[in-house]
Amino acid sequence: MAEVRIALLGAGSMGTVHAAAYANMPDVSVVGVFSRDPARAAAVAAICKAEPFADVAQLIRRADVDAIDVCLPSENHCDVVIPALEAGKHVFCESPLALDLGQAERMRDAARRAGRLLQVGLLMRSVSAYSHVEAVARSGEHGRLLSVTTWRLGSYLHADAPDRKAHYGDPSTELMTFDFDFVLWLLGQPQSLSASAARLPDGRPGEISAVLSYRQGRHATVIASGLMPIGSPFTVGFRALFEHAVFEHLATFSGGPPKTSFTVAAGSTPARPVPVAERNPYEVELQRFVDCIHGRADPALLDVDRAIEALRLSLATIESFTSA
Repeated sequence: MAEVRIALLGAGSMGTVHAAAYANMPDVSVVGVFSRDPARAAAVAAICKAEPFADVAQLIRRADVDAIDVCLPSENHCDVVIPALEAGKHVFCESPLALDLGQAERMRDAARRAGRLLQVGLLMRSVSAYSHVEAVARSGEHGRLLSVTTWRLGSYLHADAPDRKAHYGDPSTELMTFDFDFVLWLLGQPQSLSASAARLPDGRPGEISAVLSYRQGRHATVIASGLMPIGSPFTVGFRALFEHAVFEHLATFSGGPPKTSFTVAAGSTPARPVPVAERNPYEVELQRFVDCIHGRADPALLDVDRAIEALRLSLATIESFTSA
């Protein structure tokens, strides 16, 4: 089967991760890598044996490009995603898809008009622990899912934080979007949402807690912070409580691969590790994008509508703590 020829837009940390993932895929070639910084474009292009580009429009228009991978800041997504779709390219776009619902919907509508894929990096769906719990919830083997708690805790809002980037948004969109998508995957749309926020001195939200309520008392709590001390490592995790078991996952990022634990406790049995395949989730989701282009996978899992549903919850969170 013919290779999928991809243009990669963005040569920051995420562009670097995507370039390395594509370099390991036998059915993909990266045609070009765009960055406004020529040195970065050249460095990332070298990873996947591609050509560096300084003109994004020229790269999008190339006839030998089948698909565009967007790893630019969220505020720039709409400016490149819609032209790429109108040029007949399939698009994979990193999360958050957009910070504005109107932009997200315009991108979705452009994909539908063009008859092209618009897939979004809803990364948790490709992480083994998260997909395992979704399969358990679907099977009912431990009874009903009663509650989910997720957390995503970083220090990026501090001016001297090592992971600070000027284009990062507040935790509702920058962090919570990923976990809102996970909760929607497990529980569907909530009946109600309420949120509160601890704020920075300038009034911006720094740490946010959102509670999503469902019928029969089921609920989810989503917590995200950019205010952890800068010496504290970035941590991500969840607890999923079923009628007859509880699953807990923790990932700690402090340079290099994350340190992870994933356990289950059922009945009187002490918590024990859950055996899951260790997979690079970026490779998993990007290979799925390529498989969707070939018609070998269902595009519904990472479809743009899933990202829009998560964005709606992020925006509802902002509205809730703003009006409180």
